[in-house]
Amino acid sequence: MLKTTITGSLPKPSWLAQPEKLWAPWASDDPAQLQEAKHDAVRLAILDQEQAGIDIVTDGEQSRQHFVHGILEKIEGIDFEKKTRIGIRDDRYDADCPTVVSALKRSGSIHGDEVKFARAQTDRDLKFTMPGPMTIVDTLADEYYGDRPKMAMAFAEILNEEAKELVAAGVDALQFDEPAFNVYLDAVPTWGVEALNRAVDGLDCTTAVHICYGYGIEANLQWKATLGDVWDQYAAILPALAGSDIEQVSLEFAGSRVPMEVIKLLDGKKDVLVGAIDVTTLTAESPEEVAAVIRNAMEYTSPERIFPCTNCGMVPLPREVSQGKLRALGAGAALVRAEL
Repeated sequence: MLKTTITGSLPKPSWLAQPEKLWAPWASDDPAQLQEAKHDAVRLAILDQEQAGIDIVTDGEQSRQHFVHGILEKIEGIDFEKKTRIGIRDDRYDADCPTVVSALKRSGSIHGDEVKFARAQTDRDLKFTMPGPMTIVDTLADEYYGDRPKMAMAFAEILNEEAKELVAAGVDALQFDEPAFNVYLDAVPTWGVEALNRAVDGLDCTTAVHICYGYGIEANLQWKATLGDVWDQYAAILPALAGSDIEQVSLEFAGSRVPMEVIKLLDGKKDVLVGAIDVTTLTAESPEEVAAVIRNAMEYTSPERIFPCTNCGMVPLPREVSQGKLRALGAGAALVRAEL
């Protein structure tokens, strides 16, 4: 009960990539040195989680420069040399995005070796994260499909193929990251959920979707400042997710203006990964602060349904800050678990 986990990413050590930076370039361009550095970083990321009392660990996304492009780089039909500057997340950011130029195809395993390595480093449950179909579509320019739902379903097929291999390699939980769900609210109940259901079809593991308000970077902070006193995006999409095939929904609560009672919109049908760690601050929470968030969540769903978690990825944070937040998450959950 109250098993802890994180949303996915942890800061990269300086000998792997430039710290505290999204899209950070690798520290080495030598393939053998880079692989060794990635493996060492994964070992440390898992050890940090275990020592902090995290029950369901990830690889910290140490082997990927970016949570979306880490998978796209190995999918045929995407031209990474042909960058198109577009607005993503409803124009919250402008980014030079790769372009889809032909039919999408997965020609072989993408993350299989990463999962096998991570699986060998721990006896704890292992979670692996991949971007969800809607978020992928929103992070690419399109010169082939001409239809976002159609392209999302093509990616969902690929994600499902990959996911089945990762489960066979030892993954206990697969999480699809969908920050775009908090932006394109009208599309979530239609093709957003449809594509997500296709991505998890037939998976023999725990399935989750992560929906947050983003990293603690300036563009996200500016966007949050426009959302008013109550952030009500979840209220618009959680009823649709309550009827989806997903088993767990990861939501942001710590330091946010999301009313905790939105959990009730899941109608007791889903586990809730309760974001109890604010990734926008440079100070670690106290265990009691984490415990307070968990206790608040227990007013709206049973403790058996609650998995204390981080709000979002911690890759842009200093490593010592993220380690302190991990320890607070583990200790805060332990406080409430002891009370129960």
